[in-house]
Amino acid sequence: MSEPHSDIGRKRQRTIYVAGVGGQRPAVPVGQAELEKAAQAAMTAEAWAYVAGGAGRESTMDANRAAFERWRIVPRVLRDVEKRDLSVELFDRRLPSPLLLCPVGVLGLVHRDADLAVAKAAAALHVPYIFSNQASVPMETCAAAMSDSPRWFQLYWSRSNELVASFVQRAEACGCSAIVLTLDTTMLGWRPRDLDLGSLPFMTGQGIAQYTSDPVFRAELGRANPPDEPRSSDGSSGTTRPTLNWQTIATALEQKANFPGGLLKNLTSGDPRGAVQRFMTTYSRPSLQWEDLKFLRQHTKLPILLKGVLHPDDAKKAVALGIDGLVVSNHGGRQIDGEIASLDALPAVAEAVNGKIPVLLDSGVRGGADVFKALALGATAVCLGRPYVYGLAVAGQPGVEEVIGNVLAEFDLTLGLAGCSSVKEVTQAALARL
Repeated sequence: MSEPHSDIGRKRQRTIYVAGVGGQRPAVPVGQAELEKAAQAAMTAEAWAYVAGGAGRESTMDANRAAFERWRIVPRVLRDVEKRDLSVELFDRRLPSPLLLCPVGVLGLVHRDADLAVAKAAAALHVPYIFSNQASVPMETCAAAMSDSPRWFQLYWSRSNELVASFVQRAEACGCSAIVLTLDTTMLGWRPRDLDLGSLPFMTGQGIAQYTSDPVFRAELGRANPPDEPRSSDGSSGTTRPTLNWQTIATALEQKANFPGGLLKNLTSGDPRGAVQRFMTTYSRPSLQWEDLKFLRQHTKLPILLKGVLHPDDAKKAVALGIDGLVVSNHGGRQIDGEIASLDALPAVAEAVNGKIPVLLDSGVRGGADVFKALALGATAVCLGRPYVYGLAVAGQPGVEEVIGNVLAEFDLTLGLAGCSSVKEVTQAALARL
């Protein structure tokens, strides 16, 4: 069990201010707007579009932030907050804080060290990291860098149940302590920033490291498409072929470079292109239903959380079916334009669950005050997404560590300044709605 973070807010402040005496500045900007600006400058246009973009007019992204702004913290004074306990219990494990790192895919677009840098940063700060199903680095490599630090695995349900089972078994074998089944991305949302650039990283073999490192996926290369893959009237998969030019040749070389073994080894191999094609036909399953969850339960003893639950009736059904936890999330506004903000959905979902299983929240979280508000509205823990990716873009692993450290420090200070000495004391009574 990790020790609870102790006085992390003031320690973080002192570290920054003492370094400032010697002319040192933080590796990444502390302010959110400045952090985003620095990250954009460090990324390619394609990377920025993929990470920072949302669905449609991006009104759901705006709604996520607006929801946090509608709630204001009402501090209580003259309470002893000298010692503060940030720890929470989650699935029989005491965690030093209520913060986890969201699964974010294709981090190879952002920094060469990708998921591995994030894994090392999470371990250094004792923050659980949810490995992405769409990672740039295999889960086993990240797990090996984390020692016994907690990690979970995010699962997208493939059209191949064999592959689903293999992913889950690998997650268990490399020490993941929970499976997070993401339900809001059975199809990719309409994302204008990516569409305007004609850019989908998976087409170049990026973000499919969990697949190309998987024995079931490798064995499936060259087989017929999965049985429920939609087909056109002539029996083909309906895949549009790109025009042959220098750009398509460059893409083919990228596919080979991103496949295990690298460019030189794969120059004469058709596996990289086949892997991309196989991924595109098997990636996700829109026909997934509640009854399919039995298959997942049969293949893992780990706690199962459903990510993307926003309706209280779905929350009640999940509890009735024995699901172990929920993540209230709208995928950071990346899937449906005009969707309900995650924070707005949280109170009703938490009420429906009534404390029977943990309820986590992501989407729109930008700092420690947001973590406080989410806990006050019923979250058991809170997941951080884009900000740590921005830190990765600016400064690699140290950048991720600084972003996590800043969020934890602000949360610790907010907790104390609001008159609370532990997470258990954070309730809706600490908030006022505008």
